Amino acid sequence: MRLFRQARDERAPEAPRAGAPGFDPLLLAAVLLLVALGLVMVYSASAVEAGRRLGDEFYYLKRQLVAVGIGLAGMAAVLRVGYRRIAAVAYPVLAATLAALVLVKLVGRTAGGAQRWIPLGPVNLQPAELAKVALVLYLAHSLSRKQSKMRMFSIGLLPHLLVTLLMVGLCLWQKDLGTGFILFMVLFAMLFAAGARVSYLVAAGLVAAPIAWHFIKSTEYRYQRWLAFMNPEQYKTTFAFQLWESLLGTANGGWLGQGLGQGKGKLYFLPAAHTDFIAAVLAEETGLVGMALLLLLYGVVLWRGTRAALRAPDAFGCYAALGVTALVGTQALVNLAVVFGLAPTKGLTLPFVSYGGSSIMTLLAATGLLLSVSGERGGFLTRAPAAVRVGAPIGGAPRLSAARAEDAS
Repeated sequence: MRLFRQARDERAPEAPRAGAPGFDPLLLAAVLLLVALGLVMVYSASAVEAGRRLGDEFYYLKRQLVAVGIGLAGMAAVLRVGYRRIAAVAYPVLAATLAALVLVKLVGRTAGGAQRWIPLGPVNLQPAELAKVALVLYLAHSLSRKQSKMRMFSIGLLPHLLVTLLMVGLCLWQKDLGTGFILFMVLFAMLFAAGARVSYLVAAGLVAAPIAWHFIKSTEYRYQRWLAFMNPEQYKTTFAFQLWESLLGTANGGWLGQGLGQGKGKLYFLPAAHTDFIAAVLAEETGLVGMALLLLLYGVVLWRGTRAALRAPDAFGCYAALGVTALVGTQALVNLAVVFGLAPTKGLTLPFVSYGGSSIMTLLAATGLLLSVSGERGGFLTRAPAAVRVGAPIGGAPRLSAARAEDAS
């Protein structure tokens, strides 16, 4: 008779070293450097336009500073509370976010032909930005409770897909396809990490692709963006004007750039210079060296975020860290792909760098969650021997001291 014992490693979490901070200082440094770089570039990209239109060249910088201050306070609060307590509010945050996504269509402010912002004094709240973090919290909480059932379609995939589809639908109601794309990427990354069947994820992607194409083809401005992406030179004076100016500014940067404040693209040539296309201003003014620094900082965030997920002591911490890291990495990748002409224009900010109060506040609060996980030591993903054979049949068959048991019997 064979007896098997199947369990996860229950070794005690590694105790932090005496005097060690309760978070990853390298991760924090990379994020703060990105924020500081963003403040410099927001002023450089917006000063001329703000002075001409609003009579105050510091207008956008001051508003961004207010948002950064609120975001840093949120980051400190989340870090102090700890990610375990944050897990308890995952569903209330999700419900509040869904309500805000509906409310914005009733009382929201319209800009650029889209109604996406709720005025809140000195800042405007964009619920779509909150939706990204709310989805990470919801998925981390739900996936951590369903670990043993993740390969079941009705439990592992369907409920998470339905909630994400609801969020994406509300974002599309606001003409925000870019956020919907990011939400799906975060969903797939977290489901894959949690052990959902790859066949289900591939099937969901194959179904989503023609639906996304329908939304592009059936909406005039989205289809124009697609045409601009496919042939920017042909449409450089119409649909691809923004993309073409971005490419020109990037090309003018060279190795060392034109110098801070010396870029020409932001001078009435490049629309959204301080928001979606701030990387083009950075490339023109700081050159390849500046872009290499930007990519290095994002690389550090992704490295340390993934490290925090791998070293998390429990399921929620692991999935939350992974979700925040995937959110930052995916959005940065899409934004830079748009700036360099590798993807159609999406209207997404560059994380921690672009002007945008809702974006910087929610991302800094999410960073607090990631920092909280990074300060822990554990072995949630450490695989211990899953089965031990404690008896041998009569006849002298060799004993197995330890073996993995995929199907205990």
